[in-house]
Amino acid sequence: MLVEILKYLSVYLISMVKFFGGPVTGVSLGLSYLETVLLTIAGMMTSVVIFSVVGRAFAGWVSQRRRARNKPVFNKKNRRVVRIWRRFGVSGVAFLTPILLTPIFGTVVAALFGAPRKRIILHMLWSSFFWSAVLNFIVYELGQVAQTLL
Repeated sequence: MLVEILKYLSVYLISMVKFFGGPVTGVSLGLSYLETVLLTIAGMMTSVVIFSVVGRAFAGWVSQRRRARNKPVFNKKNRRVVRIWRRFGVSGVAFLTPILLTPIFGTVVAALFGAPRKRIILHMLWSSFFWSAVLNFIVYELGQVAQTLL
């Protein structure tokens, strides 16, 4: 029982920080497709809810830290995020968050650009459902192919 809880907790916590880590961890721990999909969604959405509440404050803290270290405000990644935001808004950031950004960074970006919390949560929710199903399917299929080759 404790081992199963630790497996679930591992997928959940990794998905809070790096979305793609959830499916990989789920496969490596022997969890089912559905379990991994649900835990990956739950992990991402936990980060989204937390950082949609504290997003602006967190962004301010990061900005102060960058200034204290004399790092430039705009770098290649920041410029790319601004272009995505201008072109697609919160739905574009939400769509790309699981595959290119992290749940934390994507949520902070949306909050920093002034998206309402409800819109952030709604768009991140459909994105997490979509990408969790797709990425878990790919990882599980590749895992089965690898097993047949070995």
